[in-house]
Amino acid sequence: MNNLNVATAREVALNVLTKVLQQKSYSNIQLNFSLNNSTLDERDKALVTQLVYGTIQYKLFLEYQIKHLLRAKPKESFVVPLLLMSVYQLQFLDKIPDHAVLNSANELAKKRSSHGAYKLVNGILRNVQRQGPLLPAVGQTAEYLSIKESMPEWLVKYLSDKFGNSKTARILQSLNTVSHNSVRVNTKKTTVQAAKEELHDQGFDVTVSPLRGENILLSHGGVAATNLFRDGQITIQDEASSVVVDALHVEPGDIVLDACAAPGGKTMQIAELLDQNVGKVTALDLHEKKLALIENNAKRLELTDLITVQAMDARNVASEFGPQKFDKILVDAPCSGLGLLRRKPEIRYEKTFTDIINLSKIQLAILESVAQSLKIGGRIVYSTCTITPEENEEVVARFIAAHPEFFVEQIKLPSFDSVKTEVGTDLTVRIFPDDYQTDGFSITSLRLRG
Repeated sequence: MNNLNVATAREVALNVLTKVLQQKSYSNIQLNFSLNNSTLDERDKALVTQLVYGTIQYKLFLEYQIKHLLRAKPKESFVVPLLLMSVYQLQFLDKIPDHAVLNSANELAKKRSSHGAYKLVNGILRNVQRQGPLLPAVGQTAEYLSIKESMPEWLVKYLSDKFGNSKTARILQSLNTVSHNSVRVNTKKTTVQAAKEELHDQGFDVTVSPLRGENILLSHGGVAATNLFRDGQITIQDEASSVVVDALHVEPGDIVLDACAAPGGKTMQIAELLDQNVGKVTALDLHEKKLALIENNAKRLELTDLITVQAMDARNVASEFGPQKFDKILVDAPCSGLGLLRRKPEIRYEKTFTDIINLSKIQLAILESVAQSLKIGGRIVYSTCTITPEENEEVVARFIAAHPEFFVEQIKLPSFDSVKTEVGTDLTVRIFPDDYQTDGFSITSLRLRG
């Protein structure tokens, strides 16, 4: 990676960060757009991705390093993103020499400003270099963890109140680690052993997930370029997400509703369990443009005949479909997404406790609607990619209180015999992000009495 390419990579990263941090653009959309319109090679694109997501992920920590050095808000919008990106490299990227970071920052500042901004940038970065990492006193638990792990202080206090300080520290630390490269094996097309052997032959180090035996963990990315993926023998899907569908216990002849389906990973998993002659899954999403993601996945996996897609607010299921239409219903509800923070780092700065409360009202409304279209004796699996009781146990408790014809059943899966999951008093299963370094999920199974 020559110096010119590194500087170019940093410039692309700075452009993205300025739009994300100053103009509130979505990081994934802006990053993909910038990379697709660049001439960078794959290694430099990887550097850009690391700089963008690393800077966003550790934003609070990075701001803490420079706040005492910035006497006033810089007039030029690029200055703070450039400082944060540069401090991230100084503090976290040991393979990049400090002098390269400072030289690149100075050059970028000179290129973008005629007002001497490079002097400010150079002075602050040299001070950061001398002072080393700064943190609040360890005794100030919430503030310390907030800065150390770059999580909003309200969230640290919330998690500590719910799960204790030690568990919260482990959760937050895990959310700043790299996500697993996990694939789910389509056992209708191949076996786990055959998939492992082929992936190993193609240069991947492979291990079977301790949480789910049909998921394989890979040493690195790039699996989408393999024949296994193109032929629909494997799908990129987190293990905890895959467990959600296992809890539904789909039978080959079931008529299934996936009420909040996009991008469609769980829809595909359901369809793979159905008999083409009798089974069917209807996949709904509020946003019509997201349905293309489901349709594209179905085409790749040769499951189109088993899947019907429809744009619909899941709160309208009862009025649209009527009573007793589905054997099984999956409600993977819209939620705060706190279990996905390692994949979507900016979520941590956007969510508030008010969002959690407001989302719980939407979640309950979805359950209320879809329940009316479930057949007698049928099952609803209610799941979220978050770990908050307000969006899980409390939603279920309110639903059961209003619908005594339903009961919560224990989730029995082969994988749960040998793994650790938290089961609440109402039998909600919670998989924390630090338990297996997966996404965080909560899962509840509801049955309609026969």
